[in-house]
Amino acid sequence: MIYAILSLAVLGAVFGIVLGVAEKKFTVEVDPRVEEITKILPGANCGGCGFPGCGGYAEAVVAGTAPLNACTAGKDEVRQKMAQIMGIAAGAAQEPKVAQLMCKGGKDKAPLLYEYEGVEDCHVAATMFKGPKACSYGCIGLGSCVQVCPFGGIKMGSNQLPEIDYNICSGCGACVNNCPQHVLKLVEASKLVHVRCSNKEKGKQAKEACQVACIKCKLCEKNCPEGAISVVADAEGSIAVIDYAKCTGCGICVTKCPTNALEIMLPINVSNNEEQNLTVKHPPAGCNHCGLCQ
Repeated sequence: MIYAILSLAVLGAVFGIVLGVAEKKFTVEVDPRVEEITKILPGANCGGCGFPGCGGYAEAVVAGTAPLNACTAGKDEVRQKMAQIMGIAAGAAQEPKVAQLMCKGGKDKAPLLYEYEGVEDCHVAATMFKGPKACSYGCIGLGSCVQVCPFGGIKMGSNQLPEIDYNICSGCGACVNNCPQHVLKLVEASKLVHVRCSNKEKGKQAKEACQVACIKCKLCEKNCPEGAISVVADAEGSIAVIDYAKCTGCGICVTKCPTNALEIMLPINVSNNEEQNLTVKHPPAGCNHCGLCQ
């Protein structure tokens, strides 16, 4: 009995020494600045910076492989604090971006091919002829973008189209990356003229699918004084595209569009969400509609 106890004690001591040596030898030193930067980041883990969550971005900043202005949700305040922690100049701030919906085909404009009865998720509905609407390019309207917005900046309108609250939108891109129809785009907040259509079918087919579809008439292209808009073709078809670097927001193209597929917005005041602390909306337990499984 005594020998057994002594044997166990000796083995315990040996294993303890081995584990202690292994801990010292294989310990990965973590730069304390990583934890400091992680604490001041919003904690949304939205991926807008291009890294796997706030922790991944903090590590990249400390390693010198990520810029200080990549956190769109943190805005200028976070950028300044990171610069202090890193002991470097903050650099110039990027122009804030917001999500824009490139579709006006709500339930009153785009007819239905069939009545959808299933999981209220755009990714699921997209597997069935790209959704119930006659326009296979438009917004499906089941609100998956609402589910993934980490700040609660999107809600579904009465017309079954997402409505973006620009006082909340941080430009993180979570909704853009999640949309199976790719009708959400990140655009600089100062850009106010947009083509609210993504249908690349020929004019007649596009108009049959949606009353406010781009019919590729090229009136916008012919009348733009800056050459900032043109009908661009690819393997799927063609659609009017705005070169935001050239667009001055004059709105001439909007007045010439015969189907109202183009729209000019009122100025977006991003100063409200530049200073406020955005509250992260944590998803409920279970499926958070990330769309990865598709």
